[in-house]
Amino acid sequence: MPRPKQEEDLRLLTKVSKLYYEENLTQDEIMERLQLSRSKVSRLLQRARERGIVKITVMSPPGLYPDLEAELENRYQLSEALVVEARDPQSQALVSRELGIAAANYLLRTLQDNDVIGISWGTTLSYMVAALQPRPTPGAHVVQIIGGLGPPESEVHATDLCRRLAQLLQCRLTLLPAPGIVDHVEVKEAILSDSHVRHAFSLFSQISVAYVGIGAPTPDSVIMRDGSILSWDMLDDLLKKGAVGDIALRFFDAWGHPIISEVDQRVIGITLEQLRQIKRVVGVAGGPQKIDVLRGALRGRLINVLITDHVTASQLVR
Repeated sequence: MPRPKQEEDLRLLTKVSKLYYEENLTQDEIMERLQLSRSKVSRLLQRARERGIVKITVMSPPGLYPDLEAELENRYQLSEALVVEARDPQSQALVSRELGIAAANYLLRTLQDNDVIGISWGTTLSYMVAALQPRPTPGAHVVQIIGGLGPPESEVHATDLCRRLAQLLQCRLTLLPAPGIVDHVEVKEAILSDSHVRHAFSLFSQISVAYVGIGAPTPDSVIMRDGSILSWDMLDDLLKKGAVGDIALRFFDAWGHPIISEVDQRVIGITLEQLRQIKRVVGVAGGPQKIDVLRGALRGRLINVLITDHVTASQLVR
């Protein structure tokens, strides 16, 4: 007596699945062995997954967080999220170093020969450039997107970062020959009249990817260390206006809205609105002080790629 068709179908689904997944036969080998068409084999494998005969589970190795990355991407509409395991989540310096290494790997993975790369400034980006392996990319172009901040000899200084990156990529370089913030608006207007400064500004609209640090306006932050960037009165005024963080010294509130202030009028560099026009903006930040800062940047769509640590990422998806 012939078997019922349903039982025969299940038998074939199971047999094809075992040959493919357990014995590692190719679809062509199964086709030859069972005298089936290739399309039939493909359909059977698909049906086996739909019926639950085959269940595929991806096991994440320790230290990787694909589910957390996917949740960040979905919640904040990111193009990509990279979550790094922080060995000491409470150490801002160690977290920044680990994120810099991850950002260097991301840059090399995604680098295109014709990329115009905007660079801001900061400790984490300095770690990124320090971790970068040389990759000659002569068609690329590095552009400084904020004037110099802090001591010029500092490794976190935007000019130094851009020079080092361009040397590693062996590509073109355009610096922004100006301080990042000046004392008076009149001084800024005079600097913006310089042809070299205007040329750098003209390239902002051509940037295809920008790498930015995201700062927290705290007393121990890099912008407050030596008093050459912001004064305590300026910081207090920004906090009263609702500032939670900054990108390239452009401060924003908890929803990513720009903070209109006297400080903002004196900054020489890219604006948040110009930043939003860039196709890919990579925010590299994490650590115990950056949760509210990152949430504001993500809500305001100021970045669309995030590289952060696993503790900060967990807080952001709660």
